[in-house]
Amino acid sequence: MDKRSEYEMRAEALIEPIVSAKKFELVDVEYVKEGSDYYLRAYIDKEGGITIDDCELVSKAFEEKLDREDFIKDAYILEVSSPGLTRPLKKDKDFDRSIGKEIEIKTYKPINKIKAFEGTLKSYDNNSVTIESDGESITIERDNISLIRLAFVM
Repeated sequence: MDKRSEYEMRAEALIEPIVSAKKFELVDVEYVKEGSDYYLRAYIDKEGGITIDDCELVSKAFEEKLDREDFIKDAYILEVSSPGLTRPLKKDKDFDRSIGKEIEIKTYKPINKIKAFEGTLKSYDNNSVTIESDGESITIERDNISLIRLAFVM
């Protein structure tokens, strides 16, 4: 397991009880390098949307646990925030709640010379995602998907 995956897994184990106790949902935890800085980001949500105060409460409790465990050796910036309107779909629960909703998909390799798709999520499994776009059913292999998220519909 690489460093990033290990940090994300351990951080998720620390924050999950905090988020659950507040009746929030843990959407994702990521450890990324942007420029010269490392970021540990936790995305949380709740029915009706997350507030800044919610993020602050979770952040303080999470930071205390992270300081006690001290398993991330690099200097990093901690962020706790909402996943936003165009949240990525990563876990089965994300896909389940998005069936019938508009999503956008970007692929690593073109499919019929196209790398960006938008349509209604019809189904998914461990290997593929199926959307309906302009009356056509399109199935995309999951290992060709670079990004999949809710579409911003106005």
